[in-house]
Amino acid sequence: MSLASPTPGGEILLYQSKDGEVRLDVRLERETVWLSLNQMAELLGRDKSVISRHLRNVFATGELEQAATVAKIATVQREGDREVVRAIEYFNLDAILSVGYRVNSKRGTQFRIWATRTLRDHLILGYTLHERRLRERGVRELEEAVGLLARTLTARALVTDEGRAVLDIVQRYTRAWRLLLEYDEKRLAAAPRTPVPPSVPLSVAEARQAIVRLRAELSARDEASDLFGQEHGDQLAAVLGNLEQTFDGKPLYPTAQERAAHLLYFLIKDHPFTDGNKRIGTLLFLEYLRRNRLLWRADGTARLADNAMVALALLVAEGEPAQKELMIRLILNLLEDGGP
Repeated sequence: MSLASPTPGGEILLYQSKDGEVRLDVRLERETVWLSLNQMAELLGRDKSVISRHLRNVFATGELEQAATVAKIATVQREGDREVVRAIEYFNLDAILSVGYRVNSKRGTQFRIWATRTLRDHLILGYTLHERRLRERGVRELEEAVGLLARTLTARALVTDEGRAVLDIVQRYTRAWRLLLEYDEKRLAAAPRTPVPPSVPLSVAEARQAIVRLRAELSARDEASDLFGQEHGDQLAAVLGNLEQTFDGKPLYPTAQERAAHLLYFLIKDHPFTDGNKRIGTLLFLEYLRRNRLLWRADGTARLADNAMVALALLVAEGEPAQKELMIRLILNLLEDGGP
């Protein structure tokens, strides 16, 4: 029903009556809609003189305050072969509805319903955008404040080694909050910000050897069943082969981060094993990161803490297939140096 386009004085919304006989460019500004005298006459199906008389009565009786419901707005209009800018009087929704009631116009009622719905939708959208900006600004300011605090205390030797460790944890959590905000709003980066080319692939034989070692360790602690690591056909080979796929001569997953993320996702979601898919998926994911020098940050800290790795595996396992790309983006963002 409405098409919004930005204008110097707000937005222009296209209104069309149900019978299609009335089409108006309705101005949206200051949280209400505005029509000129000519537009009101066309909408309500009355002569301009009739509309003017009703407007005078509305203001004379004090039903509405003229200063609050009438505005002169610069409007471009065609006069002959020229386009000129004129200051034209516009009337807001309150004035439009008052006149509509007086002339008992069915089109006026239709317009009221349309305008109410349109204003509600715009208010909700405006609130959502405002709330998002506040949330983003709050997280960004928190990150900056914590960073400044950490630099100041460290530079002035006001914290012990234990204190520095606490500050590091707080900084990491502020980054985690930003990541969660982006996850909630589906705005996670789709590709690594610091791409690393894949250098050391993981073969099927090497993966099987790692699984055998893991099963032995878990069995020694009575934490693995006899079915742990038992393959379903050639699914393990298929998952590892998928990482090396090409399309039109180019790698489908060009970075080591993307291959690691898809490896974890496929091993957990495709269930190539009778038992232990999450644990084996986590093992081979970490092994792939180690081979491609992505397991540790430059400062020697792990990119993914143990609890974060467990949570990530569970999140992938419980996610819907339609959320695949979102899961991949989450893994990629967690692998960034600035991640939690």
